[in-house]
Amino acid sequence: MAKTDSVKESIWRSMGLSDEEYQMIQDLLGREPNYVELGMFSVMWSEHCSYKNSRAVLKGLPTSGPQVLQGPGENAGIVDVGDGLAVAFKIESHNHPSAVEPYEGAATGVGGIIRDIFTMGARPIASLNSLWLGDLQSNKSRMLFDGIVSGISGYGNAVGVPTVGGQTVFHQSYENNPLVNAMCVGVMRQDEIKRSAASGVGNSVMLIGSTTGRDGIHGATFASADLTEEAVEKKSAVQVGDPFREKLLLEACLELVARGCVLGIQDMGAAGLTCSSCEMAARGNVGMVIDIDKVPRREDGMTPYEVMLSESQERMLLVPVPGKEDEVKNVLEKWDLLAEEIGKVTDDGFITLLEGGEIVAQVPAKALAENAPLYHRESVRPNYLDEVALYDVGALEAPKDLGGALLQLLGSPNLASKKWVYRQYDQQVGAGTVVGPGSDAAVVRLPGTSRGIALTCDCNSRYCYVNPRLGAAHAVAEAARNLACTGARPLAATNCQNYGNPYKPEVFWQFKEGIEGMAEACIALNTPITGGNVSFYNEDGEMAIRPTPVVGMVGVIDDVEDCVAMGFSQEGDVIVLLGTTRDEIGASEYLATVHGVEAGQVPELDLDVERRLCELLLAAADRGITRSAHDLSDGGLGVALAECCIAGSCGARVRLEANIAPDRFLFSESAGRAIISVDESDLGALLDLADEMGVAAKAIGEVGGESLDITCVESACVPVQGDDRRAQEAEVVIALPVAKLAQVYEEAIPCAMER
Repeated sequence: MAKTDSVKESIWRSMGLSDEEYQMIQDLLGREPNYVELGMFSVMWSEHCSYKNSRAVLKGLPTSGPQVLQGPGENAGIVDVGDGLAVAFKIESHNHPSAVEPYEGAATGVGGIIRDIFTMGARPIASLNSLWLGDLQSNKSRMLFDGIVSGISGYGNAVGVPTVGGQTVFHQSYENNPLVNAMCVGVMRQDEIKRSAASGVGNSVMLIGSTTGRDGIHGATFASADLTEEAVEKKSAVQVGDPFREKLLLEACLELVARGCVLGIQDMGAAGLTCSSCEMAARGNVGMVIDIDKVPRREDGMTPYEVMLSESQERMLLVPVPGKEDEVKNVLEKWDLLAEEIGKVTDDGFITLLEGGEIVAQVPAKALAENAPLYHRESVRPNYLDEVALYDVGALEAPKDLGGALLQLLGSPNLASKKWVYRQYDQQVGAGTVVGPGSDAAVVRLPGTSRGIALTCDCNSRYCYVNPRLGAAHAVAEAARNLACTGARPLAATNCQNYGNPYKPEVFWQFKEGIEGMAEACIALNTPITGGNVSFYNEDGEMAIRPTPVVGMVGVIDDVEDCVAMGFSQEGDVIVLLGTTRDEIGASEYLATVHGVEAGQVPELDLDVERRLCELLLAAADRGITRSAHDLSDGGLGVALAECCIAGSCGARVRLEANIAPDRFLFSESAGRAIISVDESDLGALLDLADEMGVAAKAIGEVGGESLDITCVESACVPVQGDDRRAQEAEVVIALPVAKLAQVYEEAIPCAMER
């Protein structure tokens, strides 16, 4: 029986527990918890660790399929990519720490997600990130942006995992609550997969890696509350990382796997030793006894409470194969790391902590890891949705200078080149990167093979604000289109659900709707969710972020030599528009940037059309027809054409024929579309293939020259009255040198950061 030191009345509230939850803890234990036990419950029952406000809703996501080798519930999901190979991948948030200490917050977010991957036995081969910040007009947002990017590059570059893609978005709702969602992907043989369950009564429990300090204590609780001014002062909740030690730990863990030394292994991330011990024990239906005195520390006088709740980085909990304990120590010593036996696996189902030979805490492992309360929060549709949905976009006048509007879009922070960001990242370390940042999706070669994987992160939070359900479905569809444009078959997804306070009925309604939309799209596109993260409380007590359900997706390509580039490159190639363009500028980047309005109806989404478009893109790439491909999303056709010209340093001549106004046709964000270029001799084969698959396809121009020239047949673009159907000559609506497009596109972010 643990010592039952009296707990000051209501101290559990300061730890983030409610009075009702404290009573539940007493009922589970059959007594009052002591201070150490209460701290352990507080972190494990936080939203960040227990998903107590989200678990019931998350069950609606599809998580299985023939390609899924490991779904949610482990450190990372795993999918089969053929030839006996498997890919582990996951995305997680490090939002609150990045708001308080942008460099360390972002850096340790990268470190944590990398550990999740090599804990599974996979070698990390690529990282991505999804960053959301306030308006770049703000000094605070620029400071956070600079610190976050520096933290990602400082850690990722040093640990030797290339950062190959992602997204960066700006909006005032993220001013005080930036989002840093980090994704990592690794590769392994399917027979090398390791999991975290502890097993074997009497087996050793070892802490390997780094020492334990006081950094990150109550980090999980910190991430499970609004980011108020008071919370910002809790900088001790932010971890401090050492990427060079992480690199050593990575190599040591993979060597232990290769030597057959590992029975179970778990990263010490959120909630530190508390989380890793109780989760390993619960998954294996066993217990653990841990001697606090044997935990290596870097600070004097640490209490059991501090040792158990510390989130010091670069640490793992390991159950070695019996008889291999000395081999584990020798391997770790070779890599200049610690390996200490701190406990044993037991058969009683308890996490028992000893200090000085006395029991200082004793809690059922499953009470911590599995018995957290499960809430079904009230949900109410927000009133603002009626106002934004009813906004009449038809009343807006088109800009007189469409070329100027295109330049305005290309120079807006959300659409402009993010080269300022990714040039700070090492994109090529490991020599596996085939397509890096700036394209529809990154492509990375799987070591020792011609096979590759394509990777992307996607979300349009404006869509999710205006229509949470449809916006989340759009995120899945866009991610699949991005992969298919590169020639990769979408396999599976991970997700990071970023929302405000779930106790607010309007926020919880957004969350529920988003999950339902994501589930619908994943089922339709056969991209099950293999894991992820929920990040609530992204608000400062006054303003909440826009709903931001980020989707990370992985696809496979049989031969990386066949991957499709984004840019126009071959003079004379025919440009083909795939899909149907409708008058859909509601919630668009054009509406927000050029007209200053964030409202209107989100574009329709036909998931069957999306599926057929992806199949067409894959079939065309497989037959070697496609010279370039680019999906149409933010900014519509006009921005996509400009991006293709910039990427390939080549112009294009485009002729539009449609029954909607030129600005609507150019900047509509209708879904289910892509532009591809093909050799003229392959045009017939492509059109036949599109017809066979039920995808609208139309040749709209050709690659060539040094400018983007767009003409519009006015009689087709502007509705005519009565019988006045006189044929009229095509009107030039945009004529801009590619050099000018590139200048505006590539200088926007650097100029903003220099202010």
